[in-house]
Amino acid sequence: MQRADQSSGTLGALLDEARLRLANSAVSDPRLEARLIVEHFTETTRTDAIVTPEKAIDRAQALAALAAVEERAAGRPVHRIFGFREFYGLKLSLSAATLEPRPDTETLVDLVLPQVRRTAETKGHCRILDLGTGTGAIALALLKEVANAEAVATDISSEALATATRNADINGCAARFTPLRSNWLEGIDGRFDLIVSNPPYISSTELETLPREVRVHDPLTALDGGPDGLAPYRRIAADAGSHLTEEGLAAVEIGYDQREAVTAIFAGRGFRVLKTARDLGDRDRAILFSHEQSA
Repeated sequence: MQRADQSSGTLGALLDEARLRLANSAVSDPRLEARLIVEHFTETTRTDAIVTPEKAIDRAQALAALAAVEERAAGRPVHRIFGFREFYGLKLSLSAATLEPRPDTETLVDLVLPQVRRTAETKGHCRILDLGTGTGAIALALLKEVANAEAVATDISSEALATATRNADINGCAARFTPLRSNWLEGIDGRFDLIVSNPPYISSTELETLPREVRVHDPLTALDGGPDGLAPYRRIAADAGSHLTEEGLAAVEIGYDQREAVTAIFAGRGFRVLKTARDLGDRDRAILFSHEQSA
């Protein structure tokens, strides 16, 4: 493997070298990830690579890109290297205490967004409770889309809440975003038009089977759903009903094989399914519930 200071000075050559190094380290999609890294550190685009591959690249930028390639080859996820990830049109900073938001969770946002809009139009506002907020991805996506919505965002991690607060500020939602340290609904006051969550849903025994990029770099507390992967759903279902407004709804992200189990847990607490959603891989990914006391 070449040293970073032996890199060529053109965009095309830098992309070729980055792809080769990632391919040699068994990264699953070296072409895509090389492009993401090179574009980020050289401030170029895919069009630049196609139209002007001979474009000269600043030496410092090339060295930074190849240093990032070495990090990726060693197993660090590309967005962890960048320190941020895009989600639903937002730029979200990451920290060691936050799960990296992924496209699957956009399915949950798509599922509840019409409900948030409808409530906001009818009542003049919509009050959201986001449980286990992490980066703030779900709450902030909804706030960005609905100007008269507001959110209380909880997490057990103070560091995660600090990251979410920073993201609220970056994305212009800080005035309508309230971070709160809480273990699920413990200490939560008031009622909400929507309770939403992407809880940990990997069973404890399955954690070791996750890809290294996830297992090593995402916080285990955001992944481990207990012995059967369902413990957080039991906690949420047990307490959510008493925190919903008269027509309030609850929605959760689920593992692809958990629809029946999660539905049964919520049904046992007086909830009924209003709608389900499937992700881009056509797998069950999110469920929207109403509650019998708020029907």
